[in-house]
Amino acid sequence: VLADPLERLATGNAYYANKTTSKNPGAFTVLSQGETPQILWLSCADSRIPETTVCHCKPGGIFVYRDIANTIHVDDINPASVVEYAVTHRKVNKVVVCGHTTCGGTTESLTDVDLGETLNKWLHLLRELRRKHRAEPDALDDGVRAARVAELNVHQSIDVLRKYPAIRIAIMEQGLTIHGLIYDLATGQLKVLE
Repeated sequence: VLADPLERLATGNAYYANKTTSKNPGAFTVLSQGETPQILWLSCADSRIPETTVCHCKPGGIFVYRDIANTIHVDDINPASVVEYAVTHRKVNKVVVCGHTTCGGTTESLTDVDLGETLNKWLHLLRELRRKHRAEPDALDDGVRAARVAELNVHQSIDVLRKYPAIRIAIMEQGLTIHGLIYDLATGQLKVLE
């Protein structure tokens, strides 16, 4: 067992590269020639939800953007640039917003505890969402409440995405569709939201 996390990364990468080329000698040559992902996956940065692993997909199939609590802000150029690139230039035909249970960001949004300037600003949308839907989440116990706020946040992020010009154009011209999912960490299962 390697104690240094960076050493574990290098060793894991060597194992991955060797295993991949032994099964498919041209795998990296193909990947280096470009990508044609069909899905743009917007999710939480949580280390327990690596999208290609939980969806059993190979590299090149999913274009990814991750942040704290998969929260899409209207004025944030970072997700907007990822969305525009994926939709306009990679021509993805599905956009997925994936929240998850036991999300740290969602759990932290259940209170107004000071988390520091950056996190307070980032979680402001989630905290406002919690306040807006106060009656529903407040009737639930904390674990279920956080999961419900995570679902509400997926819907809110989808609403923001629908305002992006690149998304509106792709819906009309390419038939792009947007989907909301919740990943249940306790079961390893994805749930499609209405």
